[in-house]
Amino acid sequence: MSELALLEEKLNIKFQNKKLLEEAFTHRSYLNENPDWAGNHNERLEFLGDAVLELAVTEHLYSNFPDKTEGDLTSYRAALVNSNMLAELAQEIGLNDYLMLSRGEAKDLGRARQYILANTFEALVGAIHLDQGYLAAEKFIKETVLTKVSDVIAKKLFRDPKSVFQERAQEAVGITPTYEVMKEWGPDHNKHFIVGVYLGKELIAEGEGPSKQEAQLRAAEEGLRVKNWA
Repeated sequence: MSELALLEEKLNIKFQNKKLLEEAFTHRSYLNENPDWAGNHNERLEFLGDAVLELAVTEHLYSNFPDKTEGDLTSYRAALVNSNMLAELAQEIGLNDYLMLSRGEAKDLGRARQYILANTFEALVGAIHLDQGYLAAEKFIKETVLTKVSDVIAKKLFRDPKSVFQERAQEAVGITPTYEVMKEWGPDHNKHFIVGVYLGKELIAEGEGPSKQEAQLRAAEEGLRVKNWA
């Protein structure tokens, strides 16, 4: 039995088009290192999966929380589909074991790997949707992402880390945090940013992300951890 066949068995999803499943796990870096590879990388599937994921989560929240405002539902959704949550879910279901990466990317087990895992989770959703239809993708999302709804609400994970960090900073030291881009790289379709969060002139923490906003959120999260303000 192939490795991906083991994953199909684990997820209880039998792909009709095995190439789609393979593509979901193929990172762009793998193609750069293996130019003869016949398949595609997973960025288009990730694009599709992101939209399917948002729709399924939005429908669930809309149906199950009729008393919540649009703002509340948006916050819940953001907490459920952010890169940290998706990377955590990808780890839980063992997607890391199936990634097809360049040798360099394979060695990086830090923050960059978390983004790759989150993106692969979205790509897998896209692949399920194309191969099995929306209902199968929705079922997968319900069995993974939507099991975290009660946790998100109970632990207030829907609160924006930047807002929390600003509140704590103003309470503790009377300073409003500022954010500064420390580094950026990559082509327009695959940008990465490292942003630092400062209290006055003191660099408290850094965060990395595919957008400045995402990097700021990660910096604020790390700042809360560093300051023990979480």
